[in-house]
Amino acid sequence: MLRLSKKADYALMAMKHLALRADVASTSAREIAEAYDIPVELLAKVLQRLVRRGLLVSQQGTRGGYALARPATQISVADVIQAVDGPLTVTACATDHDQCDQYSKCNVRDPLWRIKDRILTALASCSVFEVATDSVAEPVVPVSIHRTLAVEPAAIKR
Repeated sequence: MLRLSKKADYALMAMKHLALRADVASTSAREIAEAYDIPVELLAKVLQRLVRRGLLVSQQGTRGGYALARPATQISVADVIQAVDGPLTVTACATDHDQCDQYSKCNVRDPLWRIKDRILTALASCSVFEVATDSVAEPVVPVSIHRTLAVEPAAIKR
């Protein structure tokens, strides 16, 4: 099962909070933590990871806190998740193939890596702005050809 870590959840919650308050110079970790019942120490660590990855800026002092480093439309969900959890993986061999006895004979590794790439593309195409405003960009739907069955009018029961 693919699942985000609690830290990634908290990071996205904080990013949404900050995106909705873009007009405020900065917001403290404590304010965000209290708004969502998140342990403040854990949230502070998550926010610092986001600062190190250039997604947030932090200001020290009594009026200090955190703010988005760039517009919410320019920060993807993938950016946030990877800043907190590291590279997205779906298989154990994605990071260390020496640990897998089946690596040389595995017949699903490459397809699973392609699936991971699709997931990452989807996460990269969704911005923090979309998460904050609950708006979804129109998906690109591939054109497909569907067969239709011809039904004689007499065969339709009324």
